[in-house]
Amino acid sequence: MTQVTPLFDYHIGWKSKGKHPGHHKSNQRGMGIEFAGHATLLSYPDPRRIDIRQSIRDPLGEIHVKIFNQRSATPVMIVCDLSASMNFGGKNKKINLAAEVAQSIAHSVIDRHDALGVVGFDDEIREDWLAPISFRSQHAMTLINELKKFTSTNKSNRAIKDLYQYMPRERALIFFISDFHIPEVDLENCLSNLMRHHVVPIVLWDKKEYINLPNFGIVTITDPESGKKDTLFLRKELKEKIIDSFEKRRATITKSFMNFDIPPFFVDEHFDANKMTEYFNQFVGA
Repeated sequence: MTQVTPLFDYHIGWKSKGKHPGHHKSNQRGMGIEFAGHATLLSYPDPRRIDIRQSIRDPLGEIHVKIFNQRSATPVMIVCDLSASMNFGGKNKKINLAAEVAQSIAHSVIDRHDALGVVGFDDEIREDWLAPISFRSQHAMTLINELKKFTSTNKSNRAIKDLYQYMPRERALIFFISDFHIPEVDLENCLSNLMRHHVVPIVLWDKKEYINLPNFGIVTITDPESGKKDTLFLRKELKEKIIDSFEKRRATITKSFMNFDIPPFFVDEHFDANKMTEYFNQFVGA
């Protein structure tokens, strides 16, 4: 039986400048239902829109037409962290969860007839994981499908500083998928460079990293700030310190995002598309 990819509803909090018809409010004149004012028939020659009452009122006797704004498309980018920390999780790696999230985003974007692009990064912006923004989504979907079998190598996420250079010129909705095991200063510099866009941070954490650790034994853990892996002999007291470290990291990440009025969306083990819809309804003004 074919598994259906869950979709979610999203919207933007600004008027799109896109010329392609879509589902978002825009400033583009067209066959929409949002009234935008009047113009003379000479400047806007569409007899179907003639407003008789407004024309009668004109002391110069000019014919007036109603102008409406169409609903337009908007660019949507999926940014995916491909660094080594995304390889955590054994059979169910974070990168596999990232693929699940990216698929849901992509299908939701296609369903709304928006333009889609993908950028993957680690130490560098990966040219093999780059699909420029386009209404033809085949390239982007190919990369997202490849995420399912991608293995992160021993690399960091230093290229986060260069992401802004690969974003569309037009204001875009950016879904940023990562565990955000990124130094605070690098994260805030990145967000500062992306301020002209709307960023939705999707934070992938695995409970096996901190909550579901055993009370005793040898384990490999990931430092929540640097992303470095360490092998430790675990005791109950050390486990409590690890959990506390992750909780503090959660607070730090949240604070960094909220400094830019961007609430993070945390995902623990499973992505819930309905909660993503609730996120937009709660935090993104229509």
